Amino acid sequence: IAVGNEIFTDDDTSLLAYLVPAIVSIHGALVQLGLDKYIQVSTPNSLAVLEVSYPPSAGSFKGEVSGVMSQFLQFLSSTGSPFWINAYPYFAYKDSPNKISLDYALFNKNPGMVDPYTKLHYDNMLYAQVDAVVYAMSRLGYGGIEVRVSETGWPSKGDSNEVGATVQNAAVYNRNLLRRQMSNEGTPLRPNMRLEVYLFALFNEDMKPGPTSERNYGLFQPDGTMAYNVGLSALATSSSTSSASISLTSSATKVIIP
Repeated sequence: IAVGNEIFTDDDTSLLAYLVPAIVSIHGALVQLGLDKYIQVSTPNSLAVLEVSYPPSAGSFKGEVSGVMSQFLQFLSSTGSPFWINAYPYFAYKDSPNKISLDYALFNKNPGMVDPYTKLHYDNMLYAQVDAVVYAMSRLGYGGIEVRVSETGWPSKGDSNEVGATVQNAAVYNRNLLRRQMSNEGTPLRPNMRLEVYLFALFNEDMKPGPTSERNYGLFQPDGTMAYNVGLSALATSSSTSSASISLTSSATKVIIP
């Protein structure tokens, strides 16, 4: 159960005080029903909850949320629930296309980067973002919590100032990501723990406000036609021995493709 969305970085700061009590109440209801062993409770977080995200080993949370964050992490630790992060390499690339390698953001072959403190090698930005969250939790004393990606994706269309928002890049990002999911990969920091990822999104949300990119993250159009071919059938066929499943999500729908 996801309680709220990106509450730690929401413009309405009054909501933050209610987050952990709401999570605890919902968990308490699950305990009463005997469902707490089967249903976890958490909340998705924006990557903006981090004060520092690069290099990954320097990851740390913003000071203004550290108090409530510690309470939240205590709950996750005591219930064995994951920390969910909405992570979009697209945003980092769009903001600094001259400093960030497109291939690094898209999971394409590239030299990558080496964390100067841990000497761990990263060949894509998403894994670096996830590990930055792990290090941030460790700084607050919670190093054993699993991190999962509640949203990631790449827009197939954008405004003139939205660099990189193209059909080609969207197809490459999602196709490369799905291949890695089918390989049960972990991050460099946790190579033996498969990183669970939800792809945003199944459908383009044509009525959504904001820049053009916000309406063009989907694999399909609202009428059900394909926005572009991400190659799901080929991936499923070529990875038939994998135990992984591919998770596709939109703001309203979740579909699991085994």
